[in-house]
Amino acid sequence: MTSSPTPPRPSIGITALGTYAPPRVVTNADFETRMDTSAEWIESRTGIRERRFAAEGEYTSDMGVRSVQDLLARDPDALRDVDLVICATATPDALFPSTAALIAGQVGLTGAGAFDLSTACSGFVYGLGMAQGLILGGTARRVLVVGAEVLSQLVDQDDRGTAILFGDGAGAAVVGPVPEGYGFQDFVLGADSAGGPSLYARCMADRLPNGFPMGDRVGMNGREVFKFAVRVLGDSGRQVLAKSGLSSGDVDWVIPHQANVRIIEAANERFGVPMSKTVMNLDRYGNTSSASVPLALREAVDDGRVREGQQLLLVAFGGGLSWGSCTMKWWGGAPSLTALAQRAEVTA
Repeated sequence: MTSSPTPPRPSIGITALGTYAPPRVVTNADFETRMDTSAEWIESRTGIRERRFAAEGEYTSDMGVRSVQDLLARDPDALRDVDLVICATATPDALFPSTAALIAGQVGLTGAGAFDLSTACSGFVYGLGMAQGLILGGTARRVLVVGAEVLSQLVDQDDRGTAILFGDGAGAAVVGPVPEGYGFQDFVLGADSAGGPSLYARCMADRLPNGFPMGDRVGMNGREVFKFAVRVLGDSGRQVLAKSGLSSGDVDWVIPHQANVRIIEAANERFGVPMSKTVMNLDRYGNTSSASVPLALREAVDDGRVREGQQLLLVAFGGGLSWGSCTMKWWGGAPSLTALAQRAEVTA
């Protein structure tokens, strides 16, 4: 008996995109008044000039909702057929109810499946991968993926090693069917808990399984995180390109996790894409963890750098230690996925 050919895999990608950044701007100069540092020192070592901090009483679900509201302002029908919500966050409002459920209940998706995803800064890329798999597996029709963080409330604001790095923000994307030839191509996801002592935030336990004691705030060994990040960003970027049958020359834009400009530069050298093809907004937002990739992607779409048909490479790393990379062919056929100038022409 001759076996029938395997049907082509449906094309799944991003069909709507929205973001939110709190209005409060915290500059490097603001840190000079309370710790032994200078604005020049911070920028020279990280590439960060300023970041956004949430207002008092503003939490992850609040910012996640605002990113979805931005998405809906751009595309009022964007949530149609969404039956699952994933929130990637290291700063949930509560262990339960999930922040995803809190967001769903405020944006008209009560009754949809909802869960939080915890891989820190790589969470949004993980969430896109989970969404694609759940749609292809028949569990969901469309998935709302939110990356949102209030890291300013988790780090020790008197610790020069962490306070200067992190900011707050949120991004939301709807994942669903897109025209053939567009959307996600492949993912590479990974984690190695041996690196946990280098970047952690405790919850129930006071120590890791290897006996490493955890403090009450974010702990980070900057030197070890730098070495890890350069290696896994570079390696996972190369791996996902190879898995997709692509080379570095095929990439139009890299959308990296915005952690440190030196990390991004070193990682780009490893997978062979120049910084001129890299979307950066680290200088204005700092490290927003799971929100950094959608914030950068949204900005590049709005200003016209990312256009329909272009080849994107998304790369991220996070606490855990974790990493995630993704290749995708950008589809710009929905109202929120084109440049601001193009949308203005349509509505004029």
